[in-house]
Amino acid sequence: MAKYINPYTDFGFKKLFGEEANKDLLIDFLNTLLPKKHQIKTLSFKNPELLGAAECDRRAVFDVYCKAKNGEQFIVEMQKGEQAYFKDRSVYYTTHPIRSQGQKGKWNFELKAVYFIGILDFVYDNHGASPILIREVSHKDQLGEEFYEKLQMIYIQMPVFDKKESELQTRQDKWLYFLKNLPSLEQIPAIMKEKVFQKAFHTAEVISMTEQDRLYYEQNLLDYWTYLATIETAENKGIEIGIEKGIVQGRAEGEAQKAIDIARAMKKDGVDTKGIAKFTGLSPEEIKRLE
Repeated sequence: MAKYINPYTDFGFKKLFGEEANKDLLIDFLNTLLPKKHQIKTLSFKNPELLGAAECDRRAVFDVYCKAKNGEQFIVEMQKGEQAYFKDRSVYYTTHPIRSQGQKGKWNFELKAVYFIGILDFVYDNHGASPILIREVSHKDQLGEEFYEKLQMIYIQMPVFDKKESELQTRQDKWLYFLKNLPSLEQIPAIMKEKVFQKAFHTAEVISMTEQDRLYYEQNLLDYWTYLATIETAENKGIEIGIEKGIVQGRAEGEAQKAIDIARAMKKDGVDTKGIAKFTGLSPEEIKRLE
């Protein structure tokens, strides 16, 4: 087993960023993504499972859900696989911390900022030639001017991050390198000697876990590998089906062209339309259109 936990597993991600003892790690990481006006000094974890206003409403379960001292709220999600309606899900999730700010009685509707931070193990904007590592989304009008700045979404497309250890410059670079390469590292990189990273690596050590946590992590890791294998199998199967369809289609097109060539030759030899149709399977109309 690797020396450090895999942060793409549910256990690994919550071990690093979802425990009370590691709030400083989460704060340091988030502050590399947030603007100066929304930098976090202290935060408290909130219940990651939110229910709707009515019993029949759908619940939302977050990986990490926290609140800063000034009331701003943050949803942090580690998303392993692409989903058809991932953007919709992001928007739906943000409605819960927005609605939770509603107050009974006299209230002027002032809201605190809500951030959704998605750490994605896939590229969701792959329609472009050069996907952007970090996509920052806010509400803007048709002039491109910000309409509402208290609802922000930050998507980190981890496959796009390809910096090597020697290329790391900013604290954000170091955190992204840490998240992407942690399972394959055997020691703390020389460039990451800051206290916060020393703690992060120590927290991530498998050997320092309790036996119960290690057993839970091993099962979690197995689930993660199974998930990846399932996705890979589905992709390969799709390729195989595509190849088979291509072969069938190519074969059908070849047979059709062969019938046309034969029909042209028979027509040139003076065979009547009925005879050509019977021999080639082409319709009289198709035969008449042949030169």
